[in-house]
Amino acid sequence: MSAESPLIKSMRTAVAATPDDVPLRLHLAELLLTAGHGDAAVGEVAAALQHAPGDVQARELMVRALAGTPANTPGEAPLPPRPHAPVLTQAPAPAAVPPQDSVLKPPPAPAPTPTPGFDWKAAQDQVGDAVPPRFVEAPLTVDGGGDADAWDVERPGTVRLADVGGMQEVKERLEAAFLAPLRNPELRRLYGKSLRGGLLLYGPPGCGKTFIARAVAGELGASFLSVSVNDVLDMWIGNSERNMHELFQTARRQAPCVIFLDELDALGGKRSRTQSSGMRNTVNQLLTELDGVEAEANEGVFVLAATNVPWDVDIALRRPGRLDRTLLVLPPDGPAREAILRYHLRERPIENVDLGKLVKATDGLSGADLAHVCEAAAEHALLDSARTGTVRLIGMKDLLAAAGQIAPSVEPWFASARNVAMYANDGGMYDDLVAYLKKKRKL
Repeated sequence: MSAESPLIKSMRTAVAATPDDVPLRLHLAELLLTAGHGDAAVGEVAAALQHAPGDVQARELMVRALAGTPANTPGEAPLPPRPHAPVLTQAPAPAAVPPQDSVLKPPPAPAPTPTPGFDWKAAQDQVGDAVPPRFVEAPLTVDGGGDADAWDVERPGTVRLADVGGMQEVKERLEAAFLAPLRNPELRRLYGKSLRGGLLLYGPPGCGKTFIARAVAGELGASFLSVSVNDVLDMWIGNSERNMHELFQTARRQAPCVIFLDELDALGGKRSRTQSSGMRNTVNQLLTELDGVEAEANEGVFVLAATNVPWDVDIALRRPGRLDRTLLVLPPDGPAREAILRYHLRERPIENVDLGKLVKATDGLSGADLAHVCEAAAEHALLDSARTGTVRLIGMKDLLAAAGQIAPSVEPWFASARNVAMYANDGGMYDDLVAYLKKKRKL
């Protein structure tokens, strides 16, 4: 191989002085390739691609350098292609020349003239250590803003209302107010029944409001999008409103879709009680999205909301056409308690459990309380087995003892709801609550 010319040496000096000058480095690579220094040309082009990965001239020059084809200079005959072997078997230049164990291996026969269809995958593998990736993953957006994919949309689930134990009155109300018009579109059109509006589930905590919302989504064969206050609220001005808008836009793209607004009192609290303009603007945005900018904007979007304190929800959210239907979700009745207890005991080692007796002993407990009863009974049997060194099964004694030690978690809620039912039942919104309190002799 011939020694480098004074021009090439001068160009090397200039490139060393300005290493970020891509055109200058590519010019040096052209000179090296013309002079027959293919390996050095590959190294210079690779260094140029580090600074400009998408440079078309650099990519074309890399193709010719890897193939050993120099540039044609005016007045000179084209130089024959150099064989592949020297490019791949020469000792690599420091930090730039591609490795020897490349995908482009020398063929057993003399290399033919390069064809127009160049293997970019092989070239990328060869210079992978020198050239950074051309494409990188887009950064995740913060707080669900800007990108619809940031919202976790669950595909249609297998949970149905039949999977909800007991609660027959709740199921009948759901069927009448929400599901029957959807299952009978011709009757709905005949009677002019609108699909606009949503359903507000309220009641004491731990009684299955979220599970019922999932069951409704399953009945509709719809996607499910569960949203809490942390998913929407943002410390930066305007971001909360944008997040709320993106939430509904995602649901519209994924229609049919059920949006479940958990803890609605935090997302849609009374604007008259908040001093934060950002919070008031978020409630305003929610009202706008519930209305829909166009008449058919929310077609296929079903809004369910849940709250423990419906009296703290902004009154505008309960206006007709928005969350205009309410449903009281009470502590589980007898059949529901039996289904919940069966579920939480199904994989535990039990013996001689009288579910009928246990259901009576747990009257007034919420679904969360019943789960805790089963957990406490299992813990008691486990500790007893550890102390005695003999493994024993969970029996009625453990379950009844646990049920007797757990106070119903819903009682504080009923204490607050009682005052609302007595003195703030405007429009009869809480008639169901009043009837239940009277039935239980709490009013």
